[in-house]
Amino acid sequence: MKIEQIYTGCLAQGAYYIESNGEVAIIDPLREVDPYIKKAKAANASIKYIFETHFHADFVSGHVTLSEKTGAPIIYGPNANPNFDAIIAKDKQEFPLGEVTFVVLHTPGHTMESTTYLLRDKDGKDHALFTGDTLFLGDVGRPDLAQKADDITQEELAGILYDSLRSKIMPLGDEVIVYPAHGAGSACGKNMMKETVDTLGHQKEMNYALRADMSKEEFIKEVTDGLLPPPAYFPMNVKMNKEGYKDVAEVIEKGQSALSPDAFEAAANETGAVMLDVRHQQEYAKGHIPGSIFIGIDGSFAPWVGDLIKDVEQPILLIAEEDRIEETITRLSRVGFDNTLGYLEGGFEAWKKASKEYDTVTSVAASEVLQALEDSDYKVPVFDVRKPGEFESEHVVDAKHTSLSTLNEHLAEYPEEETFYVHCAGGYRSMIAASILKSRGIHNLIDVQGGFKAMKDAGINTTDYVCPSTLQ
Repeated sequence: MKIEQIYTGCLAQGAYYIESNGEVAIIDPLREVDPYIKKAKAANASIKYIFETHFHADFVSGHVTLSEKTGAPIIYGPNANPNFDAIIAKDKQEFPLGEVTFVVLHTPGHTMESTTYLLRDKDGKDHALFTGDTLFLGDVGRPDLAQKADDITQEELAGILYDSLRSKIMPLGDEVIVYPAHGAGSACGKNMMKETVDTLGHQKEMNYALRADMSKEEFIKEVTDGLLPPPAYFPMNVKMNKEGYKDVAEVIEKGQSALSPDAFEAAANETGAVMLDVRHQQEYAKGHIPGSIFIGIDGSFAPWVGDLIKDVEQPILLIAEEDRIEETITRLSRVGFDNTLGYLEGGFEAWKKASKEYDTVTSVAASEVLQALEDSDYKVPVFDVRKPGEFESEHVVDAKHTSLSTLNEHLAEYPEEETFYVHCAGGYRSMIAASILKSRGIHNLIDVQGGFKAMKDAGINTTDYVCPSTLQ
């Protein structure tokens, strides 16, 4: 038996390849499926099953394409209602794979179709549990994502999740290995560990949601407390996962249309496309196309695209290094953004050579901010675009909080004429904020390089640190 976790850091997502005696199961595959097919072929094995733990909201799974290419059936747990052919398994139904067996454990609560898959070895011993978004390491799946569709409250879902954990998962042996669908950084939970594999026994000891003495009322309160609103693109990803989607190869081919500066400018004007610049933030600061939005490919790219652009059907035009065009289109497609129209041939340098207008972002070191704050006769406004928990934990004294996720709701708070500073934790999110503000006509900003950490290290006054766990 071979178990391989295929982890994608930018999505904090784990897919799984399980092989036994020439047969393979794939659990929660990414949208680009050729690597799974090649891996099975190299092992002289065939893909027998495609298990889906639920209808994912944060990414588009590869189940439909993988089934079309291999003939392997897609398997969901009870309550699933896809628009394509699939096996809707019963609770405790078994699926043999070579010398091992998968057992379906219906564990509703994150969503009503949420299912975990228990893997038993050739001797019938419980070996591993693929928990999807039901159980994470250090956390459990948020219970608010399915409430609108199913006319059920998040509190009711949390209560159902409590029962699922205690009736299906906690009775399993401590030695069972837990393989979750997500790790730290995913918006599907609140407090996930950075580790991606653990034993169930250790989770019983340290995961707050698995406390043996925890009442259902306590569980509901703790699981629902402090939930941030889910990203706006989540329902659209669920829809794609339930109804199907185009082969990612078609999406990539369409997006790889090279456009001259003139053609790029015309396309932007004619289509209303978002001009998405994915270069490094300091490259964007040195020069960018007016009105373009920065979301760097080397940060939490896809989740921020989903959170800020929101509409998966929005046309997109790319400004990127040419050797990263395919990667960028692929990563956009992972969260359902399939409408990339093309990219700027020759990149931003070609735009400049064509004598096109461009803009810059003033970006300074934290030491310059300290000097300006000390020398100024008035308090220069400082805007912090980190998450609420980060800001509440520690922030620059007198800073205003305008979280990046809800930036458009705070535009009226920004000064119309006086200069202000904008920062995040390390410089990535503040440049995204700067690009959005400038696209809204707010140009009197200065980005702080290195973000809050650099400001604190430079000696700028900050509030006393409060441990995030005490803010729950």
